[in-house]
Amino acid sequence: MASTLPDLHHLRYRVEIADLHSHLFRVTLTVAKPLARQRVSLPVWIPGSYMVREFSGQLQKLQARQGRQEVALTQLDKCTWQVDAKPTRPLTLSWEVYANDPSVRTAMLGHERGFFNATSLCLRVEGQESLPHRLDIPAPKSTKGSKSFKGWTLATGLTPLDVDAQGFGVYQAGDYDELADCPVTLGALWSGNFKAGGVMHRLVVSGAAPTFDSAQLLSDTQKICETQIRFWHGIKKPLFKHYVFMLHVVADGYGGLEHRNSTALICSRRDLPMCGEAKVSEGYTTLRGLISHEYFHAWNVKRLRPIEFARYDYTRENYTRLLWFFEGFTSYYDDLLLRRSGLLDNAGYLKLLNKTVNQVMQTPGRAVQSVAEASFDAWVKYYRQHENTPNATVSYYTKGALVALCLDLTLRRGSQASLDQVMRALWHRCEAGPMSEQYFAEELQAASGRSMAPELAAWVHGRGELPLKSLLEEHGVAVLDDPSQLAQRLGLRCSETAGVVVKTVLHGGPAHAAGLATGDEWLGVELPGGRGWRLQKIDDLNLYCLPGQQVTALVARDQQLLRLPLAMPGASTTWRLAIRDAAAVERWLA
Repeated sequence: MASTLPDLHHLRYRVEIADLHSHLFRVTLTVAKPLARQRVSLPVWIPGSYMVREFSGQLQKLQARQGRQEVALTQLDKCTWQVDAKPTRPLTLSWEVYANDPSVRTAMLGHERGFFNATSLCLRVEGQESLPHRLDIPAPKSTKGSKSFKGWTLATGLTPLDVDAQGFGVYQAGDYDELADCPVTLGALWSGNFKAGGVMHRLVVSGAAPTFDSAQLLSDTQKICETQIRFWHGIKKPLFKHYVFMLHVVADGYGGLEHRNSTALICSRRDLPMCGEAKVSEGYTTLRGLISHEYFHAWNVKRLRPIEFARYDYTRENYTRLLWFFEGFTSYYDDLLLRRSGLLDNAGYLKLLNKTVNQVMQTPGRAVQSVAEASFDAWVKYYRQHENTPNATVSYYTKGALVALCLDLTLRRGSQASLDQVMRALWHRCEAGPMSEQYFAEELQAASGRSMAPELAAWVHGRGELPLKSLLEEHGVAVLDDPSQLAQRLGLRCSETAGVVVKTVLHGGPAHAAGLATGDEWLGVELPGGRGWRLQKIDDLNLYCLPGQQVTALVARDQQLLRLPLAMPGASTTWRLAIRDAAAVERWLA
């Protein structure tokens, strides 16, 4: 639709569907007052996902004009162009973007849905980033004989200026940062609304099976939002005017990315609640945790944020050593606030915590890398994982969540203090702005009455074990031992879809000592005396081998057959958390 609004903006973007089947968006940018040598650039990363992704690789057909005259463009580097413009005349640039990435980080255009982050589509006009930005998204028109866009609607967190009933039209952002932080989804969307904390929230879903229970999903999401608003500041101080959850449902997928007043989410169809199902599935529990996680980020990382992120630099990596706090602590509270919202009971919460504990304890890299180091290295390690990742790194999500747990339980020892009050104190202290580790240390001391520098040094900057068992037992949790799975005892992670193929060999385990390597196809095992057995899956070893027995692993590597001496592992255990003192657990969790 054409806008009838007066042209008061310096920067205007128009995003259209150029070719649905070729996954192409067309973007037109009008700069009212360009510089003589105006530079434009596309971000190389998107805030919240700490990896350089080179979005400009999908940009094509970039042209510049002033009136009817074509203007010279010079590419300066992989993502920056210079335009030889006349400052007295408006400048118009146009280009196309190939959009076929179903993730939450980039852009997608397909038969049932379009989605984009401005960091993937919208060139940044250097020197004019702080000016208002207008985004015009006209309703797509079906071609003759095609009903491709029938029933399509649009959702975004941007402020509407002139939009139709389906959401197509003109939106405004106060600056480029806001434009970059408000993704857009369009398609055949299911949509529902609810209020939480006096704020209207919208949930839109694309790709869901017709049997999904929309009422259940909407109700549970509302409970999560109400609980988190109460956690941070109650209903008296709304954080935003409106909020949008954008959930895309696929055959197999999972992920989310936080934004200032919206979030983009992906889940598998089997993870949605189904009409008529009384029992909550593990997949749906995980989805509710994802919703909780991304919504918590509206406070913790989008407003309260690392001091290094006071202003984003879209041209390169933005380093911080605080992701253990902003991602790890969010990972602690996502499930904890599900418990407080009534969507989990205490046993259900401990089951989820148990999974996190065992994930960390089964990662040899926890003794190699601290969570502060993991935060700094996110750009080259966490988002670029390979077969050696578990041996060399630790997740700032999972271990960061356990650091938060240890601090919370330490603060709760014999006092009314808790990590909750520290989080709220930081929120008020920083006025929803940049935060440093020093601020956090000072608020911990204010809550506990003593310096907690030793704990921070050991748990955040050190590589030793966390005092999980003693702290959990002090708060009513029994830490029990369960037999480990055979793959864990061997120190292996394998694929078993077509035989046994080694994906990762964990340092220090029997498989490592035997010389197994990533990519090996484990064909069978030979016992003392020469008798051999074919393997279809790792657990077949339990049929043929005894604990502690010396056997020979028969593997194929680079078309060679190898015989590797293997000492079968003995018994080992993993943790199982259970309620020992119900009242103590209730005091902590509720």
